[in-house]
Amino acid sequence: MPDLSRCRSQFPSLGRVVGGRPVAYLDGPGGTQVPAGVIAAVTGYYQTSNANAHGVFASSLETDAVVAGARAAMAALLGAPGPATISFGQNMTTLAFSLAHALARRVRPGDEVVVTDLDHDANVTPWRVLAERGAVLRHVPVRPDATLDMDAFRALVGERTRLVAVGYASNAVGTVNDLATIRAWTREVGALLAVDAVHWVPHGVADVTALDPDFLFCSAYKFFGPHVGVLYSRPGALDALPTDRLRPQRDAAPERVETGTLNHAALAGVTAAVGFIAGLAPAPPADLAPAAPADSDLRERLVAAMTAVYDGERRLLERLWRGLGELPGVRRFGPEVGKAQRAPTVSFTVDGVHPDEVAARLAAAGVYVWSGNFYAVTIVERLGLAASGGLVRAGMAPYTTEEEVDRLLAVVAGLPAPVPR
Repeated sequence: MPDLSRCRSQFPSLGRVVGGRPVAYLDGPGGTQVPAGVIAAVTGYYQTSNANAHGVFASSLETDAVVAGARAAMAALLGAPGPATISFGQNMTTLAFSLAHALARRVRPGDEVVVTDLDHDANVTPWRVLAERGAVLRHVPVRPDATLDMDAFRALVGERTRLVAVGYASNAVGTVNDLATIRAWTREVGALLAVDAVHWVPHGVADVTALDPDFLFCSAYKFFGPHVGVLYSRPGALDALPTDRLRPQRDAAPERVETGTLNHAALAGVTAAVGFIAGLAPAPPADLAPAAPADSDLRERLVAAMTAVYDGERRLLERLWRGLGELPGVRRFGPEVGKAQRAPTVSFTVDGVHPDEVAARLAAAGVYVWSGNFYAVTIVERLGLAASGGLVRAGMAPYTTEEEVDRLLAVVAGLPAPVPR
């Protein structure tokens, strides 16, 4: 696992104190904290290179370099064949809607689109645009353990399937899906595969070359960066689609799906965030200097870093999962920890206490978690929790400590009790 003391020192926000103790940011599934190097990169862009792209003067040329650097950095993080496969947008949801609008122009009545009941709504509702053009949406159900019913899934993928949209990992309950099998099914019928990897990329190695999805989404603010959405497109996949674009816009990937001026300062932060991740690899440079996208070993360092992050977060996950399981009245959701690959996210309920009340009690103790459905609307409904307020969700990050996990457990152990208002 990365050296936590060294890693934590890079995050100014970790110095915040509530009730005499540092805040425990276990809210990472909704967005991680941001290291100083990323903050400096964003500020530095505004200080020295603030200009629009494609000009002939220095600051504009520097902006072009910022965009190119961000594409190269994300290609390395995702294991993509090159920067031309990486597009940027306001967020993952906006990119998904843009892609859906383009795909809708190719849809014919009776075509089928497969989505799942496990996904964040950003990987469900955008594809309803295709239904407006006559496509039929098929929903993959979930099993009681909050995993996809793979037998039902296989039965839904057929000769009329044009698109399968599935999450890499559930942002609500941590389930990691069998994407290799699902990809094989889509190849058999010639369907496109769109993967929501927003909740996986911060926690494990992503390799789009091996997985070979047609499209894959992630969000930089989930892995220490600014609020930027990222779209990977298989070479040639984006060029074949009639996307929404202005006439002067370049009619090729990756710009083909990018509408308007990009957030250049945020892209400087994206590159810095990828560099920070590379610095988490075992035995990184002593100064934690961000790796340049041109470094020949950047991908290797990123794989080593994310392997270490996954291993470290898994140990904390096991500690939290086991501890919650020992508390009376606490019900945990998602696949059993230790039996399958899993994202380091734990969702639970406490008998007799509304999830918002649990989150408020934790917040009062300086432990920040989320409560509700986290936009994973359907899985919360399927678990029978929509009417009772949903779930309480805690997530691990490289800066999470055992003491923070234990503090959460101690607060939950003291429930139920009224929260001061």
